[in-house]
Amino acid sequence: MTTEQIYAKLTDIFRDVFDDESLVLTPELTASDVPGWDSFNHINLIVATEVQFKIKFKTAELESLRNVGHLVEVIASKVG
Repeated sequence: MTTEQIYAKLTDIFRDVFDDESLVLTPELTASDVPGWDSFNHINLIVATEVQFKIKFKTAELESLRNVGHLVEVIASKVG
């Protein structure tokens, strides 16, 4: 799976979780950049990502996430 394909799927997930069709993902995007990205929606985002990509995150991976770019890197490492 390419980085572009991961971003496309993640964009759909983010737009669904945050109910914002105008949301554009960039590697530098963080929770502070997205209105409504609180702890509850973070859990929704992670669960939806795990389901969509058929992966499971380790706690340490989640704790180390810095931004969307890092999330994409972790997903890419899991889906090959």
